[in-house]
Amino acid sequence: MKKIFALTLLFSLAPVLKSQNLTLTSPDRNLVLQITNNQKLEYSVSFKDRTIVNPSMLGFEFRDEPPLAGNFTVTDSKTGTFDETWIPVVKSKHAEVRNNYNELKILLKEKSDPCRLLEMEARAYNDGIAFRFRLPRAAKPGDRQIVKELTTFSIPGDPKAWVVEYGGYSSSNEAEFMEQPLSYVNEKTIAGMPFLMDYGNNCWLAITEAKIDNYPAFYIGTKGTTGQLTTKLVPIPGEAENGVKARFNDEVWTPWRVLMTGDNPGVLIESEIIQNLNDPCAIKDPSWIKPGMSAWDHWWHGEVKMEMPVIKKYIDLASEMGWPYMLVDWQWYGKFNSPEADITKWAPQINMPEIISYAASKNVDILVWLYCTDVNRNSAYKTAFPVYRQWGIKGVKIDFMDRDDQQMVNWYLDIIKCAAENHLTVDFHGAYKPDGIIRTWPNMITREGLMGNEYYKFSGKMSPEHNIKLAFTRMLAGQMDYTPGAFLNVTREQFKQQVPAIVWNTRAAELSKFVIYESPLTVVCDHPDNILGQPGSDFLKLVPTTWDDIKFLGGYPGEWIALAKRSGDKWYIGVMNNSKAKTVEIKLDFLLPGNYKAETWTDTKNSDKEAKELKKTSTTLKTPGTLKITMAKNGGYVAVIGR
Repeated sequence: MKKIFALTLLFSLAPVLKSQNLTLTSPDRNLVLQITNNQKLEYSVSFKDRTIVNPSMLGFEFRDEPPLAGNFTVTDSKTGTFDETWIPVVKSKHAEVRNNYNELKILLKEKSDPCRLLEMEARAYNDGIAFRFRLPRAAKPGDRQIVKELTTFSIPGDPKAWVVEYGGYSSSNEAEFMEQPLSYVNEKTIAGMPFLMDYGNNCWLAITEAKIDNYPAFYIGTKGTTGQLTTKLVPIPGEAENGVKARFNDEVWTPWRVLMTGDNPGVLIESEIIQNLNDPCAIKDPSWIKPGMSAWDHWWHGEVKMEMPVIKKYIDLASEMGWPYMLVDWQWYGKFNSPEADITKWAPQINMPEIISYAASKNVDILVWLYCTDVNRNSAYKTAFPVYRQWGIKGVKIDFMDRDDQQMVNWYLDIIKCAAENHLTVDFHGAYKPDGIIRTWPNMITREGLMGNEYYKFSGKMSPEHNIKLAFTRMLAGQMDYTPGAFLNVTREQFKQQVPAIVWNTRAAELSKFVIYESPLTVVCDHPDNILGQPGSDFLKLVPTTWDDIKFLGGYPGEWIALAKRSGDKWYIGVMNNSKAKTVEIKLDFLLPGNYKAETWTDTKNSDKEAKELKKTSTTLKTPGTLKITMAKNGGYVAVIGR
């Protein structure tokens, strides 16, 4: 492991200076962050000599305090360079992650009463800019109360933007990212993260955040001026939108405000900036954390049947497929979301020890679903999690939080820590976006926070275009439990909402989700009878859920995407198409020169009409070279390549 760290004091600026400008550049010098401290504290960003963020305001407003936004002097500033390679416990994208940035730390003090301090820390990576603030205690003991974070993003021009709106601050973060001109965003908009923009001429930017701790998540809107994107913090429950967003009686660090940047969207998909902005693993011995695939007894055969024969059938599926897990979903402990619920007792019609024992005999471990109120009521999780460890349960799926205010952010961390103490992985549903916490707490192995496969059952919102956009937008933040694996594939014309649920993309497209989507715990949605022995089921026995490397091969949000991911000495290619048939050509330059064997699962000439049809082929490839891939409408392609 290589670790290089340098931190040098460059200068200490005298408070008499009227203008104090500080500059930070990325290691490759393509990204430049400019901090300007005049009457107001502002920043701007350029990428390859092109301004991507015009001068934009920074600061805070409080209850019972004047705004903290200007009239500063820089009392100290330090720059440094950091370069390390670290090994993730859970390999979401890479077996090794390089963490290389230049750093600027600034200490600001108000020139006049009340003479408050504000510390700013900024980092410039080759694939993004990030900054955050430290707010110390106030003069009066007790809570400081933030009512507004003044961070703005002044975007030049009117670039394309992919805007997701959840209808407010309290939601499960499940909606489609819609392509809009940036001018679509207004003062009423509450847009979720990541917020992707295409400036044209090989310039892409995505706004998101990392390391959220004791602070609310943020959304994007404006004050009414086009392109002047504002930070909208989630209010504390019971507070109005203009009320208190965060309370703290000790110093607090804000989350990192992250500007992911690249000359193509693949740079953002490949980026590890979000994890790099989080702390190293906090678990002393994380060797018990095991990624993998899981069978699931809920959505795809209709409403859950909490019966022993059904549960055993799904365990048998996991065993036959070589998957390590089976997820027992809701109703396993009977009444839920109720004062009568007891998450340490199983429903009368099932026998949890028998389930766990039967699964163990099949080399399968059990995960269990929980309703968040049942977890929290009377601190039930503090009793239940040790019990689960004693039983042999390996993880929990916790559902229906539907919030990302300061209180809920802190609740997540409480749950994750307690789960880690009891060797349980965590999969949050009804969840907010990831923030890179998987680096620090790798048992936080996946989460929902997206409109996934379950929506085919009860909604007409799903589409191939949406599925493609997820990889360019929501997935930039990290892991997403989409629950792929729907094998009842139909055309758009044949689609209807029904039980058992059907999906309108081809079988090859469904397989591609297992390569493209990032989820170290991948929960497979369909019924055993729809998977076992069916075309493509052999691929689900092969495909990993963690990866040693990732390469973007091409695509555009809503049109198509192609990714290559390596596991060991094999490369897996996943390509997903929208609702227009097309042929794409991808470069094989991620492979060393030579001859390779490839197994492919592709659309057939008839897949436009019979979406379940799948063609498996063994072939040879020679590199350097290219690969032409023809896909049906709503189609896809997967391949496994090795020597």
